[in-house]
Amino acid sequence: MTAIFKRELSAYFSSAVGFIFLAVFFAFGGFYFFLGNVLSNTTDMRAFFSSIFSVIMFLIPILTMRLMSEDKKLKTDQALLTAPVGLYGIVLGKYLSAVVVYLAAMAMTVVYAVTLAAFAPIDLSLFFGHLLGAIFLGLALIAIGEFISSLTESQVIAAVASFAVMMALMLIDTLSSVMPTQFLKDVIYGISFYTRYANFTLGVLSIADVIFFLSVAGLFLFFTVRVLEKKRWS
Repeated sequence: MTAIFKRELSAYFSSAVGFIFLAVFFAFGGFYFFLGNVLSNTTDMRAFFSSIFSVIMFLIPILTMRLMSEDKKLKTDQALLTAPVGLYGIVLGKYLSAVVVYLAAMAMTVVYAVTLAAFAPIDLSLFFGHLLGAIFLGLALIAIGEFISSLTESQVIAAVASFAVMMALMLIDTLSSVMPTQFLKDVIYGISFYTRYANFTLGVLSIADVIFFLSVAGLFLFFTVRVLEKKRWS
């Protein structure tokens, strides 16, 4: 797993994918920080993290589109599947490489917080609650993106499909207004990524929300392993 992790992490920066992801994330993050904190003259970063939700949803497909599809396209997937490493090692190695790049992007929010703290006190517990929410959201979305990438050899298709799924996850809350029963509305809210993430931006650190995101990540990593297992025996 370690070798695959190093290989995939290096691949992000030997190509333009890693740099593009970080550059776009920093550009949007800087814009929302300037708009929500500098212009507003406030140390409250709730508006920033609420805005960054959509940025994360749009950019994760760029980060995950190559994880599995690239090996299929280059016909190196068979060599990978016959290597002396378990399927979980392959999936986790690739997954963790994307997670590290994502965490590098999220680290910029710490710089923003330190900048604000140099001028006025900030609520550190609230900030770290927001940061944890963004991290757990990313963990779940990266797993979903990796699973989608395992279904095709085209990075473009993987990116577009992942983007469509992320859009659906963003808009799922709107379905609650047309649900005929309260039970169905509760189900929609229960699987809503935005609702779960919004709890963090309100300063609420709920174990249920943490378990939700980790469970989604674990489930889609399991699905990815099953896809590779089917490929290995086909």
